[in-house]
Amino acid sequence: MTEPGLCRCPWAGSDPLYIRYHDEEWGVPKTRDSEFFEKTILEGFQSGLSWITILRKREAFRQAFDGFDAAKMAAYGDAKVAELLSNAGIIRHRGKIEAAIANARAYLKLAEEQSLTAFLWGFVNGEAIQNRFASAAEVPPETPLSRAISKELKARGFRFTGPTTTYSLMQACGLVNDHLVSCHRHGACAALARPQIPVAARGIHFRPDLL
Repeated sequence: MTEPGLCRCPWAGSDPLYIRYHDEEWGVPKTRDSEFFEKTILEGFQSGLSWITILRKREAFRQAFDGFDAAKMAAYGDAKVAELLSNAGIIRHRGKIEAAIANARAYLKLAEEQSLTAFLWGFVNGEAIQNRFASAAEVPPETPLSRAISKELKARGFRFTGPTTTYSLMQACGLVNDHLVSCHRHGACAALARPQIPVAARGIHFRPDLL
């Protein structure tokens, strides 16, 4: 539960929905494929828009995309695309809708080799990167690591996963702790930074030069 009067990252603003998201979700290390997949889809829809827009429509997105069931999404055809384009509750952007379907198919293809969770955590050797930014101006829109992950995702068929969108995904899912050091959530998220994948799976993608 959120508390008033706490120091937060400036982007949290004053909207109760945004504050709750900041205090309870953003930066918390995710460990389930369903969480990573949903965030990947929503981050793609967020591209070029504000995250609060997506948050306000998140439940509508979940209903429209069958709870982000990848198998169901991968089977969507023209009729479903037309239905989604007429759904005022979501972002009606054909390119992003088609990308979401492509991402479901890419997600299922990746699952034949490894989970999306292991794939993404592998890039940071299983442990969240702890940044110590003092101001929002210091937080980068993308990094060499997000560019490397973006390149791999695109090579595997994922779409709307550019370096900036990928870095936003990393922040949201806790692969990197970008809460400002003055924010009450920085320490809380840092305390959750622990190995997120089995030791045997680490290092598959690990590039210390990109950290």
